[in-house]
Order: sequence, then structure tokens, then C-alpha cells
Amino acid sequence: MSKAKTTAVAKLRPEHYQVVLAPVITEKATNNSQHNQVTFRVLGTATKPVIKQAVEQLFNVKVTAVNTHNRKGKTKVFRGRYGQRSDVKFAVVTLAEGSKIDVTTGV
Repeated sequence: MSKAKTTAVAKLRPEHYQVVLAPVITEKATNNSQHNQVTFRVLGTATKPVIKQAVEQLFNVKVTAVNTHNRKGKTKVFRGRYGQRSDVKFAVVTLAEGSKIDVTTGV
């Protein structure tokens, strides 16, 4: 009986889709794309190695660096009622030369 061939490409896991929530489309994020960087909203508990692995598996690219930023939610007033915006974590992912992610298309 022959053994099944294994591929070097790791399989996508549902956790990868839970780590990377959405791309950030802002003027600053668009300017960073000139430096081969892409910005994503990520899970608040995600670490840099987890974010790196998820982006590499989802988009089939090579990641050289991950920088994260936690933005605390602001207290806002709307029609006399106080509310709290959600805390958000962002990840600025630097890609290797030759790698590219087009955030305008779906995964």
C-alpha cells in the first residue's frame, strides 16, 4: 500500500479566520502600502507570532515583521446618553520583497 503524499503547505484552519478580522482601508494604511505594509484589524488577544502565521497561511505570502497597536475605546455622548466605543487591536504587517496582498479582493 502506498503512502499518501504530504504537501509542504500547511492547511488553513478556522483559527486563522478568527485572528485576522478585516483589512484597514484608511489614507494612512494606503500610504503604508508603498512600503510593502498592510494593516489589519485583529483579535484583541492575538500575539505577533499568531498574526504572522495567520497572514502567511491566509494570503500565501512571506511576512518579515508584525507591529501591533491597541486603541482604547473612547467615551462618547449621543443625544445625552453616554456610550463606550470598543477597544480595537491593529496589526501592521510588513511583507517580504515580491510578496503582495490585494485587500480589495476577498480571501
